[in-house]
Amino acid sequence: MANLDDFQQETRDWLEANCPAGAREPGPVPWGSTKIELDDASKQWLERMASRGWTVPSWPKEYGGAELSPDQYKILIDELKRINARPPLTGRGVNYIGPTILELGNDDQRERWLPGIARGEGGWAMGYSEPGAGSDLASLSMRAARHGDRYVINGRKIWTSDAMQADYIFVLARTAPDEPKHQGISLILVDMQQEGVQVRPIRLISGASPFNETLFEDAIAHASDVVGGVNNGWTVGKRLLQFERSTHAGINTSGSQGGRSQPSTMPEQIRRHAKVIGSRIADPGIRARLIRYQQNDLAQRLTQQRVIEETRAHAPGFASSAVKLTGALHTQEGDELLLHTSGTHGLDWGATGSSIETSEIAKAWLRQKALTIAGGTKEIQLNIIAKRVLGLPD
Repeated sequence: MANLDDFQQETRDWLEANCPAGAREPGPVPWGSTKIELDDASKQWLERMASRGWTVPSWPKEYGGAELSPDQYKILIDELKRINARPPLTGRGVNYIGPTILELGNDDQRERWLPGIARGEGGWAMGYSEPGAGSDLASLSMRAARHGDRYVINGRKIWTSDAMQADYIFVLARTAPDEPKHQGISLILVDMQQEGVQVRPIRLISGASPFNETLFEDAIAHASDVVGGVNNGWTVGKRLLQFERSTHAGINTSGSQGGRSQPSTMPEQIRRHAKVIGSRIADPGIRARLIRYQQNDLAQRLTQQRVIEETRAHAPGFASSAVKLTGALHTQEGDELLLHTSGTHGLDWGATGSSIETSEIAKAWLRQKALTIAGGTKEIQLNIIAKRVLGLPD
């Protein structure tokens, strides 16, 4: 216990001395993209945290981490919360492909890719879904043909989040097209800064364009950048999805930000928009829904912590699907409740005289409908829970 107490005091002292004031308030969280100019505070904070290995606290020191134990990791997270410090690095680099390379990559790949990911030197996109292969991912048709020491890649990927600002992308592609459906697939790391990669934004009804269609026309990747072995991409790809879902679920301790679950601010927002008599929301229906929401919020946070404590490991399991799904549904219920409580103000959509908060209500409601699609659809998660968690037959 004394060692943990010492670690906590040392962590607290270092954060107080090194965390810039500009990083102790809400703001952008770096995810490694070299195409996004960081403000001075974010840049300084990222560099200082990387120097401590705290951008990827549980990774080995030789790859840019700090090798923190689970107990030390929790202390670090708690101390960051205490001063309201922004997490220093997030994204598909530290949370998806980084842990996958760490677990399934070879020594050369770990040495070449992981230190840069830990320092935030390049943002990553995810190339899984295709126009004809969404939930049935094994039907993908992208080809990667071997030519000497490189692969030539042709095909299309869809819903590639943040691809417009990404430097690299990991893709699933067919390296043996004559093999059965789930075989002959490889996971390959591709540099997006080449003529053979084109990104086309997809505009959503909310007005944003976070998703893209990405085209590969004779794009080049090094043969040494196939992760987990040639034609073993289905196994590697599924493992990466577990890291993705655990990140969405708030239980990822393999990269950064694991377990940073906090009480929802939705109840305060609802009270601001609901009719209140005295200190009580007037509408009994809204009161009942809000009580259920708060109960579910506490249950969700307790479940997240239980899963983290039960695993006590760096690699998430199938329970991440359950926590990811319940978290998405819980968030969507909060959006529905806030929209209902706001009445016509929830439809302001930036109208003249509307506040920033009210103009964002409907946009957030629409945007977060994607939570039960991104990271694996609701139906896919239910199938995984039935088979892998509950052990039900096919």
